[in-house]
Amino acid sequence: MAYTDLRSFIEALEQAGQLSRVKAEVDSILEITEIADRESKSPAAGGAAPPLFDPIHGTRGGRGLLFENVTGSEIPCAINVFGSYERMRMALGCEDFEALANRVQQLVKPEMPTTLMDKMKKLPDLVKIAGFGPKVVKRGMCQEVVYTDDADLSRLPIIQCWPGDGGRYITFAGIYTKDPDSGERNVGMYRVQIFEPKMTAMHWHIHHDGARHHRKYKARGEKMPLAIVLGGEPVLPYAATCPLPPDVSELLFAGFLNGTGIELVKCKTIDMEVPVNAEIVIEGYVEPDETIIEGPFGDHTGFYSAAGPYPVFRVTAITHRRNPIYPTTIVGLPPQEDYYLGKATERVFLPLLQMLIPDVVDYSLPMFGAFHNCVFVKIDKHYPYQARKVMSSIWGAGQMMLTKMIVVVDADVNVHDEQDVLFHMCANVDWKRDVAVVDGPVDVLDHASPFEGAGAKIGIDATRKIPGEGQVREYPELLKMTQDIKEKVTRRWLEYGLGGV
Repeated sequence: MAYTDLRSFIEALEQAGQLSRVKAEVDSILEITEIADRESKSPAAGGAAPPLFDPIHGTRGGRGLLFENVTGSEIPCAINVFGSYERMRMALGCEDFEALANRVQQLVKPEMPTTLMDKMKKLPDLVKIAGFGPKVVKRGMCQEVVYTDDADLSRLPIIQCWPGDGGRYITFAGIYTKDPDSGERNVGMYRVQIFEPKMTAMHWHIHHDGARHHRKYKARGEKMPLAIVLGGEPVLPYAATCPLPPDVSELLFAGFLNGTGIELVKCKTIDMEVPVNAEIVIEGYVEPDETIIEGPFGDHTGFYSAAGPYPVFRVTAITHRRNPIYPTTIVGLPPQEDYYLGKATERVFLPLLQMLIPDVVDYSLPMFGAFHNCVFVKIDKHYPYQARKVMSSIWGAGQMMLTKMIVVVDADVNVHDEQDVLFHMCANVDWKRDVAVVDGPVDVLDHASPFEGAGAKIGIDATRKIPGEGQVREYPELLKMTQDIKEKVTRRWLEYGLGGV
C-alpha cells in the first residue's frame, strides 16, 4: 500500500513490529547516532538472525527508532526507518523489488500498442501514467506553523553523527531546486551543515543537478531559491536518491511509485513548491558567490570526508506541521539506511541498466564496496572480449562511471554471493591477460585517488576464456553432482531431515 506521509508509515512500522519508541532523554549530539548504529548493525528486526541469510530478501538492519525526548528540542526524531529490506518494500508499496522493477521498465520503455484493440486496452494505463505528475494545491499541512523572522534551526533535533564531524548535519532531506532557464524541478539528497540559526552550508558534488542549477544562478549573479524538505510520502527519499534518466523527474517517479501524483504547495518566502505532506520545510536562498568551509564529515565510505569550501544557504522561513516528526539518518560504515536504499535501486533499476547494456543478466553492488567502489556483473558470454565491452559500457552509464572495480562473471555465477564471485575470479583470471586499468572520474569521496574526483579504475574479466582471447588452455570441468543424486537426497532430506541422509 502507499503511505501518505511519514507518520502513517511509522504507524505501520510499529504495527508490524518494525519500530521501537525511545522514551528516555537522548542527546542529538553523538548519542542518537551511537544507538542507531548499533541497531542498524544488529542481526535482525524483532528477533535473532535467520540461519540462512538471503542478501536480497533477508531480514536485517534492526528496527526503526523514534526518539520521543531529544535534549534541547520539543520535536521527536525518527531514524533507521528505511533500514531493512522489509521496510524498504513497505515504503515502496511492493511485495518484492522484482515486481516493482517490471513496473519501472514499463514506465521508461512502455510497450507500444499496434492495433486499435491494443490501443483501447492500453488507454487506462496511459491515463494512469498521466496522473503521476505532481499537482500544485493552495494550502498544505506542512505550513500549519510558519516561522520567518523568528526561524531558528536550533529548534530542530539535528544530529551530529561522529566525534570528528564539523558540526551538526541535516542528513535525510530532499533538496528542492529549479533550473532558472527551464523551470524544471530537481530533488536531490545532499548533506547540510548547520552553522547559525539561519545559515548552513550546502554540500553537493560537481555532477549533481543542484550544483548545475547553482552554476547557472551564479553566472547570472543571482541568489538561488532552495527548499530543504523533511518527511512527506515515504517514496520521496527513495526517489531523491535514484539515478533517474535525465528526462524523468524525481517527483514524477515518486508519483509513479505512490500510484498518484505528489501534491505540492507554494513556499511562503521563495519561488518553489514543496510536498503538502512534508513534516518540516526550510526555505531560503543559496548565495551566488559566498562559500564557507564545510566538514569534515563521517561518510558512507567509513572514513571522514575532508573539509572544503561549499555554498552558503541562508534561511528565510521554517514551516512545519503541528507536532512534526524530524526524520534523519546516520551516515557511516555500512550497513546503514543508505545501503538498503541502494540495494532497492540495484534491483529496481536492473531493467534500465539492461536497456543501456543488453549483455547484463544481473548485477550486484556488494556492501563492502560502499556503492561506487565495486560492482559484480554477470553476462551471457557469446564472443571474445565481451566482458571488456561490458566494462566500458558500465563506465559510460550515468553514475556508474564512478565504479572503482568491475568484476564480470559468467551467467552461471551468483553475483549476490561474494564467495561465488571470488571463487570464479580466482579460478578464471590470469592477471596479465584479464585485467584492464583505466583512468577516469571516480567518486569525490574516494580518498585513495591521487586527485579529487579523478583516478584509476580496474576491470576484471572473470569469465571462462574462449578462442580469440589469447592463448586458451583447455578448461577442466567444474565439480557438479549428478541431477538424480541431487533429487534423491532432496527427497530424503525432506522426509527424514539431516539425520536420515
